[in-house]
Amino acid sequence: MGARKPNAGQRPSARQMLAKELARLREESGMSLATLGEATTYDRAYLHKLETGARVGSPEVIAALSAVYGTGDQLSMLWQLAREDAFADKYKRFMELEARATVQYAYSVGAIHGLLQTEGYAREVFEATRPRDEHDLTEEIAARLGRQDLLRRENAPHFRAVLDESVLRRKTRDPKEWARQLEHLVEASQLPNVTLQVLPFDAGPHGLLGTSVTVLWLPDGKAIAYTEDAHSGQLIEDPSEVEKLRLSYDLLRDLALSPRESVAFIERLLEEYTPCAPDLT
Repeated sequence: MGARKPNAGQRPSARQMLAKELARLREESGMSLATLGEATTYDRAYLHKLETGARVGSPEVIAALSAVYGTGDQLSMLWQLAREDAFADKYKRFMELEARATVQYAYSVGAIHGLLQTEGYAREVFEATRPRDEHDLTEEIAARLGRQDLLRRENAPHFRAVLDESVLRRKTRDPKEWARQLEHLVEASQLPNVTLQVLPFDAGPHGLLGTSVTVLWLPDGKAIAYTEDAHSGQLIEDPSEVEKLRLSYDLLRDLALSPRESVAFIERLLEEYTPCAPDLT
Protein backbone atom coordinates (compact mmCIF):
# COMPACT_ATOMS: atom_id res chain seq x y z
CA MET A 1 0.00 0.00 0.00
CA GLY A 2 1.36 3.45 -0.85
CA ALA A 3 1.30 6.62 1.22
CA ARG A 4 -2.13 7.88 2.17
CA LYS A 5 -3.48 10.43 -0.29
CA PRO A 6 -4.96 13.72 0.91
CA ASN A 7 -8.61 14.39 0.23
CA ALA A 8 -9.39 16.23 -2.99
CA GLY A 9 -9.10 19.98 -2.57
CA GLN A 10 -6.92 19.73 0.54
CA ARG A 11 -3.27 20.70 0.62
CA PRO A 12 -1.00 17.78 1.51
CA SER A 13 0.51 17.97 4.98
CA ALA A 14 4.23 17.67 5.66
CA ARG A 15 3.47 14.31 7.24
CA GLN A 16 1.91 13.08 4.00
CA MET A 17 4.80 14.46 1.99
CA LEU A 18 7.31 12.64 4.20
CA ALA A 19 5.40 9.36 3.86
CA LYS A 20 5.20 9.73 0.08
CA GLU A 21 8.92 10.51 -0.16
CA LEU A 22 9.86 7.48 1.93
CA ALA A 23 7.70 5.23 -0.23
CA ARG A 24 9.22 6.72 -3.41
CA LEU A 25 12.79 6.28 -2.19
CA ARG A 26 12.27 2.64 -1.33
CA GLU A 27 10.52 1.93 -4.63
CA GLU A 28 13.37 3.53 -6.58
CA SER A 29 15.95 1.61 -4.54
CA GLY A 30 14.27 -1.69 -5.41
CA MET A 31 14.39 -2.82 -1.78
CA SER A 32 11.63 -4.72 -0.06
CA LEU A 33 10.47 -3.73 3.41
CA ALA A 34 12.22 -6.79 4.77
CA THR A 35 15.52 -5.79 3.15
CA LEU A 36 15.15 -2.21 4.35
CA GLY A 37 14.45 -3.52 7.83
CA GLU A 38 17.70 -5.46 7.81
CA ALA A 39 19.61 -2.39 6.60
CA THR A 40 18.16 -0.06 9.24
CA THR A 41 17.49 -2.53 12.12
CA TYR A 42 13.84 -1.36 12.25
CA ASP A 43 11.07 -3.90 11.77
CA ARG A 44 9.20 -3.94 8.48
CA ALA A 45 5.80 -3.23 10.07
CA TYR A 46 7.09 0.03 11.55
CA LEU A 47 8.73 1.05 8.27
CA HIS A 48 5.46 0.35 6.46
CA LYS A 49 3.63 2.67 8.87
CA LEU A 50 6.13 5.43 8.06
CA GLU A 51 5.43 5.00 4.34
CA THR A 52 1.66 5.16 4.83
CA GLY A 53 1.78 8.17 7.16
CA ALA A 54 0.44 6.19 10.13
CA ARG A 55 3.65 7.12 11.97
CA VAL A 56 5.85 10.19 11.63
CA GLY A 57 9.02 8.54 12.94
CA SER A 58 11.87 9.74 15.13
CA PRO A 59 15.24 11.38 14.42
CA GLU A 60 16.93 8.00 14.82
CA VAL A 61 14.89 6.13 12.21
CA ILE A 62 15.07 9.10 9.83
CA ALA A 63 18.86 9.16 10.21
CA ALA A 64 19.01 5.43 9.50
CA LEU A 65 16.88 5.80 6.37
CA SER A 66 18.91 8.81 5.21
CA ALA A 67 22.08 6.73 5.52
CA VAL A 68 20.60 3.90 3.44
CA TYR A 69 19.22 6.20 0.73
CA GLY A 70 22.09 8.70 0.77
CA THR A 71 19.77 11.70 0.94
CA GLY A 72 21.84 13.86 3.29
CA ASP A 73 19.72 16.28 5.34
CA GLN A 74 16.69 16.14 3.04
CA LEU A 75 14.65 13.65 5.07
CA SER A 76 15.64 15.25 8.35
CA MET A 77 14.39 18.65 7.22
CA LEU A 78 11.14 17.15 5.99
CA TRP A 79 10.73 15.29 9.29
CA GLN A 80 11.15 18.53 11.23
CA LEU A 81 8.11 19.89 9.41
CA ALA A 82 6.16 16.65 9.78
CA ARG A 83 6.80 16.21 13.51
CA GLU A 84 4.19 18.83 14.37
CA ASP A 85 1.57 16.26 13.41
CA ALA A 86 2.53 14.34 16.54
CA PHE A 87 0.67 16.98 18.53
CA ALA A 88 -3.10 17.13 18.88
CA ASP A 89 -4.86 19.46 16.45
CA LYS A 90 -5.98 21.77 19.25
CA TYR A 91 -2.32 22.39 20.13
CA LYS A 92 -1.03 23.06 16.61
CA ARG A 93 -2.39 26.60 16.45
CA PHE A 94 -0.54 27.39 19.68
CA MET A 95 2.68 25.91 18.29
CA GLU A 96 2.40 28.04 15.16
CA LEU A 97 2.03 31.15 17.30
CA GLU A 98 4.79 30.05 19.68
CA ALA A 99 7.21 29.76 16.77
CA ARG A 100 6.48 33.41 15.81
CA ALA A 101 6.45 34.90 19.31
CA THR A 102 9.14 37.33 20.41
CA VAL A 103 8.33 36.93 24.12
CA GLN A 104 6.91 33.98 26.04
CA TYR A 105 5.89 34.01 29.69
CA ALA A 106 4.91 30.71 31.31
CA TYR A 107 3.75 29.43 34.67
CA SER A 108 4.03 25.68 35.20
CA VAL A 109 2.23 23.63 37.81
CA GLY A 110 2.17 19.85 37.82
CA ALA A 111 5.14 19.31 35.50
CA ILE A 112 8.23 21.15 34.34
CA HIS A 113 7.56 23.25 31.24
CA GLY A 114 8.04 21.31 28.01
CA LEU A 115 10.72 23.71 26.74
CA LEU A 116 12.81 22.87 29.82
CA GLN A 117 12.41 19.09 30.03
CA THR A 118 15.13 16.53 29.56
CA GLU A 119 14.48 13.44 27.47
CA GLY A 120 14.28 11.21 30.55
CA TYR A 121 11.85 13.51 32.33
CA ALA A 122 9.65 13.78 29.24
CA ARG A 123 9.60 10.00 28.94
CA GLU A 124 8.27 9.59 32.49
CA VAL A 125 5.62 12.26 31.92
CA PHE A 126 4.36 10.56 28.76
CA GLU A 127 4.48 7.11 30.35
CA ALA A 128 2.35 8.34 33.24
CA THR A 129 -0.49 9.75 31.13
CA ARG A 130 -1.48 6.69 29.10
CA PRO A 131 0.05 3.44 27.80
CA ARG A 132 2.06 3.80 24.57
CA ASP A 133 4.17 1.41 22.57
CA GLU A 134 7.84 2.29 22.28
CA HIS A 135 7.55 3.78 18.79
CA ASP A 136 4.72 6.10 19.83
CA LEU A 137 6.65 7.13 22.92
CA THR A 138 9.83 7.83 20.96
CA GLU A 139 7.96 9.98 18.44
CA GLU A 140 6.19 12.05 21.09
CA ILE A 141 9.40 12.64 23.02
CA ALA A 142 11.20 13.67 19.84
CA ALA A 143 8.40 16.09 18.97
CA ARG A 144 8.53 17.67 22.41
CA LEU A 145 12.29 18.00 22.51
CA GLY A 146 12.25 19.40 18.99
CA ARG A 147 10.25 22.38 20.22
CA GLN A 148 13.17 23.36 22.43
CA ASP A 149 15.15 24.47 19.39
CA LEU A 150 13.36 27.81 19.50
CA LEU A 151 15.21 28.77 22.72
CA ARG A 152 18.56 28.47 20.97
CA ARG A 153 17.75 29.61 17.48
CA GLU A 154 18.86 32.90 15.95
CA ASN A 155 16.59 35.69 17.20
CA ALA A 156 15.29 33.42 19.96
CA PRO A 157 12.34 34.76 21.97
CA HIS A 158 12.72 35.97 25.51
CA PHE A 159 11.39 33.15 27.68
CA ARG A 160 10.40 33.65 31.33
CA ALA A 161 9.31 30.54 33.20
CA VAL A 162 7.85 30.52 36.69
CA LEU A 163 7.90 27.00 38.13
CA ASP A 164 5.64 26.19 41.03
CA GLU A 165 7.58 24.61 43.89
CA SER A 166 5.35 21.55 43.60
CA VAL A 167 6.92 20.89 40.19
CA LEU A 168 10.36 20.75 41.77
CA ARG A 169 9.24 18.51 44.62
CA ARG A 170 7.76 15.85 42.31
CA LYS A 171 10.95 14.14 41.26
CA THR A 172 11.32 11.35 38.73
CA ARG A 173 11.54 7.73 39.84
CA ASP A 174 15.21 7.59 38.85
CA PRO A 175 17.33 9.84 41.14
CA LYS A 176 20.04 10.16 38.49
CA GLU A 177 17.49 11.32 35.92
CA TRP A 178 16.09 13.83 38.40
CA ALA A 179 19.59 15.19 38.98
CA ARG A 180 20.02 15.56 35.21
CA GLN A 181 16.74 17.45 35.00
CA LEU A 182 17.73 19.85 37.77
CA GLU A 183 21.12 20.39 36.13
CA HIS A 184 19.35 21.11 32.86
CA LEU A 185 17.22 23.79 34.54
CA VAL A 186 20.32 25.48 35.93
CA GLU A 187 22.00 25.34 32.51
CA ALA A 188 18.90 26.74 30.79
CA SER A 189 18.79 29.63 33.24
CA GLN A 190 22.21 30.73 31.96
CA LEU A 191 20.92 31.33 28.43
CA PRO A 192 20.75 35.08 27.75
CA ASN A 193 17.12 34.90 26.65
CA VAL A 194 15.86 32.70 29.51
CA THR A 195 14.68 33.88 32.94
CA LEU A 196 13.76 31.22 35.47
CA GLN A 197 11.86 31.79 38.71
CA VAL A 198 10.45 29.53 41.42
CA LEU A 199 7.13 30.20 43.14
CA PRO A 200 7.58 28.84 46.70
CA PHE A 201 4.80 27.23 48.70
CA ASP A 202 4.91 30.05 51.25
CA ALA A 203 3.79 32.52 48.56
CA GLY A 204 0.28 31.29 49.43
CA PRO A 205 -2.84 31.24 47.20
CA HIS A 206 -2.83 33.18 43.94
CA GLY A 207 -4.99 33.81 40.88
CA LEU A 208 -3.55 30.98 38.76
CA LEU A 209 -3.77 28.25 41.39
CA GLY A 210 -3.85 24.83 39.70
CA THR A 211 -3.59 26.19 36.14
CA SER A 212 -0.55 26.30 33.87
CA VAL A 213 -0.51 29.42 31.71
CA THR A 214 1.53 30.63 28.75
CA VAL A 215 1.33 34.17 27.37
CA LEU A 216 2.85 34.90 23.95
CA TRP A 217 3.65 38.30 22.45
CA LEU A 218 3.75 38.31 18.65
CA PRO A 219 5.79 40.64 16.42
CA ASP A 220 2.73 42.82 15.75
CA GLY A 221 2.26 43.43 19.49
CA LYS A 222 -0.73 41.12 19.84
CA ALA A 223 -0.78 38.83 22.87
CA ILE A 224 -2.44 35.43 23.10
CA ALA A 225 -2.63 32.95 25.98
CA TYR A 226 -2.85 29.21 26.46
CA THR A 227 -4.14 27.61 29.65
CA GLU A 228 -3.73 23.94 30.46
CA ASP A 229 -4.52 21.38 33.11
CA ALA A 230 -3.84 17.65 33.24
CA HIS A 231 -6.55 16.76 30.71
CA SER A 232 -7.22 19.74 28.45
CA GLY A 233 -5.87 22.98 27.02
CA GLN A 234 -7.46 26.17 25.74
CA LEU A 235 -6.10 28.79 23.37
CA ILE A 236 -7.33 32.27 24.32
CA GLU A 237 -7.14 35.12 21.81
CA ASP A 238 -9.80 37.50 23.14
CA PRO A 239 -7.80 40.61 24.19
CA SER A 240 -9.78 41.20 27.40
CA GLU A 241 -9.34 37.59 28.57
CA VAL A 242 -5.66 37.59 27.68
CA GLU A 243 -5.18 40.81 29.66
CA LYS A 244 -6.74 39.23 32.75
CA LEU A 245 -4.36 36.30 32.52
CA ARG A 246 -1.39 38.58 31.91
CA LEU A 247 -2.24 40.59 35.02
CA SER A 248 -2.59 37.38 37.07
CA TYR A 249 0.80 36.28 35.75
CA ASP A 250 2.42 39.60 36.68
CA LEU A 251 1.09 39.34 40.23
CA LEU A 252 2.28 35.74 40.48
CA ARG A 253 5.73 36.65 39.15
CA ASP A 254 6.05 39.28 41.88
CA LEU A 255 5.40 36.58 44.49
CA ALA A 256 8.13 34.33 43.09
CA LEU A 257 11.75 34.18 44.15
CA SER A 258 14.12 36.36 42.16
CA PRO A 259 15.97 34.69 39.27
CA ARG A 260 19.15 34.47 41.35
CA GLU A 261 17.31 33.09 44.39
CA SER A 262 15.48 30.63 42.15
CA VAL A 263 18.67 29.18 40.69
CA ALA A 264 20.10 28.87 44.21
CA PHE A 265 16.91 27.06 45.25
CA ILE A 266 17.30 24.54 42.40
CA GLU A 267 20.99 24.08 43.18
CA ARG A 268 20.10 23.20 46.78
CA LEU A 269 17.65 20.60 45.49
CA LEU A 270 20.35 19.28 43.19
CA GLU A 271 22.67 18.76 46.15
CA GLU A 272 19.87 16.92 47.94
CA TYR A 273 18.93 14.62 45.07
CA THR A 274 22.29 14.00 43.39
CA PRO A 275 23.09 10.31 43.99
CA CYS A 276 26.07 9.86 46.26
CA ALA A 277 29.19 8.42 44.70
CA PRO A 278 29.91 4.84 45.84
CA ASP A 279 32.40 4.43 48.63
CA LEU A 280 35.42 2.74 47.05
CA THR A 281 37.55 2.62 50.18
